[in-house]
Amino acid sequence: MARYDPGGVAQILSIDDPDDPRVAAFRDIRERDLVGRQGRFIAEGEVVLRNLARSPRHRTVALLIAAQRLPSQADLIARFAEETPVYAAGQAVMDAIVGFPIHRGLLALGERAPEPSAAEALAALEGQPDALVLALFGIANHDNMGGLFRNAAAFGADLVLLDPTCCDPLYRKALRVSVGGALLVPSTRLAPGEDSVALLRGAGFQPLALSPMGRERLSDLTPPRRAALLLGAEGPGLPAELIARADSVRIPMAGGFDSLNVATTSGIVLHHLTAGRR
Repeated sequence: MARYDPGGVAQILSIDDPDDPRVAAFRDIRERDLVGRQGRFIAEGEVVLRNLARSPRHRTVALLIAAQRLPSQADLIARFAEETPVYAAGQAVMDAIVGFPIHRGLLALGERAPEPSAAEALAALEGQPDALVLALFGIANHDNMGGLFRNAAAFGADLVLLDPTCCDPLYRKALRVSVGGALLVPSTRLAPGEDSVALLRGAGFQPLALSPMGRERLSDLTPPRRAALLLGAEGPGLPAELIARADSVRIPMAGGFDSLNVATTSGIVLHHLTAGRR
C-alpha cells in the first residue's frame, strides 16, 4: 500500500490483515452493535466524524479510513488530536474488518463521557435564564432517537433527559441519523423511578407534555424561558399520570387524524419554543 503523508498531523498506520489486533474494536460491527461495546461507540460517515472531532465530551480513540479516501480527508483527519491513531486499509480489507461493504469508508471508535445524574445535569443549567430541555420516555426506535437528537442540536437544546427504557442515542444507527447531534447535545438518563416532573419543576423548568388531548394549543402557548419538552413513544405516548402533572400541549391536526412522527413533533415544538430567542 502506498504511504500517505498527512503532513505530520497524525500517524497513519497501514492495515493489510483484517485480523490485525490493532483494529479489533472495528471488527464485525453489526454483531458488536447487538452486544455492546462497554463504554465505547462507533461513529460512521464524514459529517458524524466532524461532529465527533468537535465534541466537548466524547474522546476519539482511533480512526479507520479506506486508504483511497486519505487524500480527500486530510482536513477531517487534521481535526483530531495528533496522538489519535489513524488506521488505513484497502477497501477489501476494510470490508472484511467491519463485516459488510462499508461504502462511506470512514469510521471512528469513540469513548463515552461519564454521565452525570439528572439532578447534576439540571443543576449545571442553574442561573441560565433561557434554557431548553428535551425529556424522552420510552423511545425505543433508533431512527426516531437519531431524529430527536438532530432536532435538539438544530434548535439549541441544552440537555436531553432519557428515561431508563429509551434506546441508546450513541448506537451506530441512531448516531448516523442524528448526523452527530447526539455527540454535541449533553444527555443523561433518569434513574429508575425518578420523578421527572418534580425534578424539572424543582430546577425551575416548566414541563410541557405533548399529547393529542393536550389542554392548550401549541399556537396559543407563550414559550417559557426555561422549558422542558416531554415526548413519549409513538403509539402509547406519555404515561397519563405524567401528562396530568405537567402542562399538556397539543398540535391541532385535521379531523380524524391525530398522529405525528415523534421526531417531527419535536421539530415543530422546538421551533415554536425557540423562535423568539433566535
